[in-house]
Amino acid sequence: MSIEDSATFTVMEPETMRRMFTSVLGPDRDFFIYSRHFNPTVLNLGRLMAAMEAAYCTASGMSAVSSVLLQLCSAGGHGKTNVLYFETMSNPTLTVATVPELCRMAHDKGITVVVDNTFSPMVVSQARLGADVVVHSMSTATALVYATRMKKLGLKVIYPGLEDNPDHATLKSMAVKEYGYGGLLCVDMETEERANRLMNLLQNCSQFGLMAVSLGYYETLMSCSGSSTSSEEEKELAGISPGLVRMSIGFSGTLEQKWSHFTKALRECRITLCSILRYNMG
Repeated sequence: MSIEDSATFTVMEPETMRRMFTSVLGPDRDFFIYSRHFNPTVLNLGRLMAAMEAAYCTASGMSAVSSVLLQLCSAGGHGKTNVLYFETMSNPTLTVATVPELCRMAHDKGITVVVDNTFSPMVVSQARLGADVVVHSMSTATALVYATRMKKLGLKVIYPGLEDNPDHATLKSMAVKEYGYGGLLCVDMETEERANRLMNLLQNCSQFGLMAVSLGYYETLMSCSGSSTSSEEEKELAGISPGLVRMSIGFSGTLEQKWSHFTKALRECRITLCSILRYNMG
């Protein structure tokens, strides 16, 4: 079908609108009122996603989260835990949750489990692991090759797909084998200055990626969590290094093209840092 980006939809007869608002006619018969309810393209996308996890599509990640929590929680519900909400992997440190164990503990107490599976159902199918509700952003990519090569260059890489990562076994036990370990990885440059220098070169000198805080884009996106999305309190609690660079690996260009862009920027970054160090010492 064609892509339909309309926000509102017209009708041919007044009676049709009345029947739509009283739910006599609806999306199941190709009658649409407004995109916040349903849009033909979004509805079909949801049907395709349903092949994986019975999905409903919303306008944004937060609208999906709020819709779920407003259904499960109510005013005055203090003192009783109704929902256990957690991420498959923490952001940005990529610590992996033991989903089956958490689901078992919650269900033993009669608590509904909601999992933020932003790293895509193609990597981990939380519904099959016991989650009652799964929320995710539609981002799919693989970063294992980049993580492996970066580590060989001597960089400190955080990626659960690496065998020596402390959460590798946990994720491997839950992951859908054919789809790898997700498209997000972190490189720890230790200081904010080094992180900013590397990101500047990656964007403005080698075109490896773009500095932005989102993920799931077709271009590689990167941000320094220590100076952007995380407060001082959050950094301390989560153990976030001031030089931690989060990368959402995109799929534009070939692997080798993008890798050459990365190594070019890294060489320049190291040359610059060595020059600064020699200047400061001498």
